[in-house]
Amino acid sequence: MNLFRVRSRKLAQSSSNMLHTSQYRLEEYRIEKDTLGELKVPANKLYGAQTMRSVMNFPIGTAFERMPKQVIVAMGILKKACALVNKEYGLDAKLADTIATACDDVISGKLYDDHFPLVIWQTGSGTQTNMNTNEVVSNRCIQILGGKLGSKTPVHPNDHVNKGQSSNDTFPTAMHISVAKELNEFTIPGMMKLRDALDGKAKEFASIIKIGRTHLMDAVPLTLGQEFSGYAQQMTFGIDRVKATLPRLYMLALGGTAVGTGLNTRKGFAEKAAAKIAELTGLPFVTAPNKFEALAAKDCMVEVSGALNVVACSVMKISNDLRFLASGPRCGLGEIILPANEPGSSIMPGKVNPTQCESLTMIAAQIMGNHVAITIGGANGHFELNVFKPVMVANALQSARLLGDGCRTFTEKCVSGIQANKERITKLMKESLMLVTALNPHIGYDKAALIAKTAHAEGGTLKDTALKLKIMTAEQFDQWVKPENMLGPK
Repeated sequence: MNLFRVRSRKLAQSSSNMLHTSQYRLEEYRIEKDTLGELKVPANKLYGAQTMRSVMNFPIGTAFERMPKQVIVAMGILKKACALVNKEYGLDAKLADTIATACDDVISGKLYDDHFPLVIWQTGSGTQTNMNTNEVVSNRCIQILGGKLGSKTPVHPNDHVNKGQSSNDTFPTAMHISVAKELNEFTIPGMMKLRDALDGKAKEFASIIKIGRTHLMDAVPLTLGQEFSGYAQQMTFGIDRVKATLPRLYMLALGGTAVGTGLNTRKGFAEKAAAKIAELTGLPFVTAPNKFEALAAKDCMVEVSGALNVVACSVMKISNDLRFLASGPRCGLGEIILPANEPGSSIMPGKVNPTQCESLTMIAAQIMGNHVAITIGGANGHFELNVFKPVMVANALQSARLLGDGCRTFTEKCVSGIQANKERITKLMKESLMLVTALNPHIGYDKAALIAKTAHAEGGTLKDTALKLKIMTAEQFDQWVKPENMLGPK
């Protein structure tokens, strides 16, 4: 082993570079070669020269900028699938099985922290991450077989691990696998949990009549249950939208290789590889019907992000409504009571804030921002290849996980514990001037408006004002103005 001395910026400045330290230190290394020549690589790392060049060329950001773990797991899945299919086409069985075993270590995630240092701010095709995966799998195979790290013997990163593949079809495939898994495992279950909780509250509050509001102003009555049913329906539509994006996500670019023609693959490779990925993931992946579209465009990722963006709008509205309805507790609306999860102020004793609502609205804002970046990325495919893939998949995965986790937490820590403040609801409803709307069919709009305006100007009630103006009798008012009769069509 040789020794060399490294000094770099602090880890916080670029945690993607695994050589970075805040002090001088000695580091063991090995010499590896790629097509551009020799390079020093840390001796204890499974990656090689191609990964090292990316580490050197893109020392950007912090740990937050690393290629998401979900993408690396997806790369492991597709590399394993390809190895098993290549075995059918004649790849040495021992090598293929060893590659599959090494890929299991990638899929488990245990190699991620130490051996996948690259950031998303690299080539727009994700080429370096594909090479990083090839090198790690190759060297893990060499470890298993008792060889010398970096020797590329007996398992070569390009000739064996990458056989029948190109970065241009593997990375978009990993995008689809990782996002599809995220939506199925986290996003949709979280949304369904929130939808079910809101629907449960709609049923619980079905008999509680309250005043409605439009333009932030008093309107006619509805039930608190009807109000919550609207929120539940928003989530139902959102779930349907997200699920509708899955069929396109299940179509994989693998087999298109460099430009979509499938150069250097065997007939049937694309179909067999997609079927193997479906078997490994339990999701219905198939080969994309047109590989040129699958490589050159990422419209499906924009579609996924668009669906998540719609749901972000929904949860922004729902969480804002709930915190406004709970405002107070004495000087606001105060119609509902949110769970008191933690103290709300370091200076105001006893203050409790709607923190879960605030968390979910910030998540919604982040998803909306991510959608802008994904939209720009999707619009920037040039000729046969989209070159914004890393940032698109990183943002899509963040949106998917944030939405799923946010909905789940919001359900558990807020919605499930919401209570109706019946006394306050009844008081506000009785004070509302918009109950006058019930008089329209009986006395006409103009007379009803006169009653409301006069009552507001003089601080009186609708009933007392109507009697004062001699528009109706007390018996007529009591017969016509009944909130329970104002909840739907007659």
